[in-house]
Amino acid sequence: MASFKEIVTKAVIGKAKKTSVSKFSITPEENPDTVLGCWVINHTFEGRNNNGVVYVFGGFDVNVWYSYNNDTKTSVATKHFNYEDKMNIRLKDGAVLNDASEIIVRSLTQPTVTDVTVENGVVSLSVEKELGIEIVGNTMIKVSVEDEEDDYDVIEDLDEEEMDEVIKEIDEDYLK
Repeated sequence: MASFKEIVTKAVIGKAKKTSVSKFSITPEENPDTVLGCWVINHTFEGRNNNGVVYVFGGFDVNVWYSYNNDTKTSVATKHFNYEDKMNIRLKDGAVLNDASEIIVRSLTQPTVTDVTVENGVVSLSVEKELGIEIVGNTMIKVSVEDEEDDYDVIEDLDEEEMDEVIKEIDEDYLK
């Protein structure tokens, strides 16, 4: 007759991804004529539980390469931006987000500048990113336990005569 045991283990209790577009602006020292390139570097982030709601706090540096002085000179403007994204994650099977839950955040798509405009000396840009979040928490599973015993295999050692027979059968020229 089988009985059941409950095992408490860690498992993914919620999983989601979110794509977001944020708008930022940079005011370079010179008045830019044309934006020649834009890139995002040094992206860092972490997820936190705030009263049962997951927030991702992060930041990155944006470098804007631009021309100025009637497109005769170039320069790069750099600025660090911080962001905060609220993540609405549905938890599975009535699980609850608590302080013991682990929040794992992954950048599924690195932040990328998708749109740039220059107006009155200000460079406005849109940055798109996609984050994936997994919530790991305690969960319980039930397993069936069989009452039958698992028999051991019997090990029989060879006596000296049998061992001598095995040794005699070894081909001495095998390794040559």
